[in-house]
Amino acid sequence: MTELADLTAVELVTGYRAGTLSPVEVTEAVLTRVEAREPELRALYAYDASSAREAAKASEARWQAGSPLGPIDGVPLTLKENIATRGTAVPLGTAATTLTPAVADAPAAARVRESGGVLLAKTTMPDYGMLTSGLSSFHPASRNPWDLSRTPGGSSAGAAAAAAAGYGPLHVGTDIGGSIRLPAGWCGLVGLKPSFGRVPVDPPFLGRVAGPLTRTVADTALLMGVLSAPDPRDHLSLPFEPLDWSLSDARLDGLRVGLHLDAGVGLPVEPDILEAVTAAARVFEAAGAVVEPVAPFLRRELLDGLDTFWRVRAWSDLSALPESRRAQVLPYIAQWAAGGADESGVDTYRGFACIDTISVETLRATAPYDLVLSPTCAVSAPPYDWASPTNDPARPFEHIAFTVPYNMSGQPAVALNCGYTGEGQPIGLQIAGPRFADVAVLRAAAAYEELRPEQREWPVS
Repeated sequence: MTELADLTAVELVTGYRAGTLSPVEVTEAVLTRVEAREPELRALYAYDASSAREAAKASEARWQAGSPLGPIDGVPLTLKENIATRGTAVPLGTAATTLTPAVADAPAAARVRESGGVLLAKTTMPDYGMLTSGLSSFHPASRNPWDLSRTPGGSSAGAAAAAAAGYGPLHVGTDIGGSIRLPAGWCGLVGLKPSFGRVPVDPPFLGRVAGPLTRTVADTALLMGVLSAPDPRDHLSLPFEPLDWSLSDARLDGLRVGLHLDAGVGLPVEPDILEAVTAAARVFEAAGAVVEPVAPFLRRELLDGLDTFWRVRAWSDLSALPESRRAQVLPYIAQWAAGGADESGVDTYRGFACIDTISVETLRATAPYDLVLSPTCAVSAPPYDWASPTNDPARPFEHIAFTVPYNMSGQPAVALNCGYTGEGQPIGLQIAGPRFADVAVLRAAAAYEELRPEQREWPVS
């Protein structure tokens, strides 16, 4: 039965429609997987097996009646902890938060429920989502299924661990600097940061998106068809557009592709990662794409300015807390945020202005290309109890130099596996495209998925 836990969402829905698979049996298989793996992975928050079983029974009745609610009816899934679900507190990964039950589902939660998805649990995240790690003052630190001594990444930490371990096929994370793509890369997954505004979020904020973490590009596309439905609570969202997420005509020939191997700032790219991403570019070239190098376009002063603005923003929130609650924040985050306490208004504005500059530089550098390939991260996953690859709050964002530009520019970017390090760790390839070209990016990813080297088995223990 537990093999059912590893079927894709596309396979599940096909089986439900044909009557060869049962949402009840599938959900039971996934719950068995969760109970076997969760004691060591610590990926979940607000796990509710009883509610999942009830949702699966209701889904099975709908399929038997020929009236599924939507394209993911009966598919087990999780939502990142900061995506509100009615009746569940939203700790934001930190012990400093007051645990007040949410009064309504956030947009992503509402869409998956309306489509009949079987919600298993929320997934863990670090304090305020500001780490590429599962280290948290509220949740136990999550682990990477590929190597339990390593982090799955973050801030969609639990989502990535759950996806790689087979806690069902669909998982929703959020991303403001790489928080979907970085853990996807370190866990061998597909992780899409949609175009800014493509998926409504609440509360909206510059650069923040919600998007899928799955094992296949097809499952990511299936989930995007659900998540991208409109919601009036996000005043920054794009006008709804009924896109064709079917991935038809997934091909690479004739595309002009940039290869971006030097971010210009941050950690140097590890040799195994450089080799794997370069080999992926050769696959694109062999399939008929024209591949050209992309010069570095992110500069030290821009990354540092963004850091300044984010520190001030974090300090604004932390300084408003009573001292007793502020003392409960993860020390790394508290130390990092305190760096914003004495920044001047002028320096804060200059940091904020770096968002626009990064956006302009990114759009200019990528404009000649249909797609841009790069590493998702320059390094492989660090230890699970490190806050970041540097583990240094004075150098917090050295690892996001390939991902954060696309948050600022609003461009879609997807991470998927392109190989393994000498230590057997997955390597993420990032594929970015022009603004609003979400479908084109996923079609390219699907084409590469078919051509890439053989993938290793998912970690089962």
